[in-house]
Amino acid sequence: MSPWPEAPIVQAPMAGGPSAPELAAAVSNAGGLGFLAAGYKTAEAVRAEIARTRELTSRPFGTNVFMPSRDDADPAAVEGYRVRLGPEAERLGVVPGPANPSASARDDGYDAKIAALLDDPPAFVSFTFGTPAPDVARALQGRGVTVVVTVTNVDEALQALRTSGADALCLQGSEAGGHRASFTNTLDGGLAVRDLLAAVRAVTDRPLIAAGGAATRADVAELLGLGAVAVQLGTAFVRCPESGANAVHKAALADPRFASTAVTRAFSGRPARGLVNRFLTEHDAHAPAAYPDVHFVTAPLRKAAVAAGDPDGVNLWAGTSWRHATDAPAAEIVRSLTPP
Repeated sequence: MSPWPEAPIVQAPMAGGPSAPELAAAVSNAGGLGFLAAGYKTAEAVRAEIARTRELTSRPFGTNVFMPSRDDADPAAVEGYRVRLGPEAERLGVVPGPANPSASARDDGYDAKIAALLDDPPAFVSFTFGTPAPDVARALQGRGVTVVVTVTNVDEALQALRTSGADALCLQGSEAGGHRASFTNTLDGGLAVRDLLAAVRAVTDRPLIAAGGAATRADVAELLGLGAVAVQLGTAFVRCPESGANAVHKAALADPRFASTAVTRAFSGRPARGLVNRFLTEHDAHAPAAYPDVHFVTAPLRKAAVAAGDPDGVNLWAGTSWRHATDAPAAEIVRSLTPP
């Protein structure tokens, strides 16, 4: 039996809250493929979210894992950025996070999460920021898991296929919201999803998931016609009632004063696309290429901005088609996107 969903819609794994069990289950129950996000969570929390999702759906769903950071961060640059954010933090009544995260924080508890996924595997496990070692991929496949690696160019696609023997690739186009899934922390390159799909389809016959900028049934139909087995959407689901995104993020996607998106390192030290707000505008040029170091520095500020209802002080991840995002239930969105 094919592991792919009835409806060719994959709900993107969005770390930081949006990809709640309720959202993943709702998408899977509607015939699509829901995804949990293991990023920034403990292994115990990952186990709990998988268990909760199983209570809500009997259909296949997936979990996404961040590969450990390979950034060789410059401590002085990170500390300089931390100092720069001092006035922001003071205004919000908090202190910036530490400039030197622990080893377990830097690798996001990777080994413990892999152990948890092997112990209670979902149908799909995807990887972001790199490709898993062959033994990890084989172990998951041995448990019946479909292994997916997210890539942003042909070289990464070939590396994922040769190194991990990935069952499928998720092709993240430059239009996508949130973190760029590139294997290295770079602002260079980045192909539009249609160009990326054509380029990778030319070198492999593995199933390909197209991600980035899709927002309508016509977009989905076009990408399927270009060779994708499914289309992944994230921003389209952020405003859903089942989404775990914070209220500030949801409201900003519908706020006409936010007029554009940009790719920035300002919030995490890694390129990510979000709505252009004051924080991004003022600090983008000064953020070092240091992930997850910058993420931990800005975490207290972002949390305080959300608590204060301030959309200008928090990351508002969004893809280029964010204007299409609605507050409809997830099942309704899946139906509206699925070609006849």
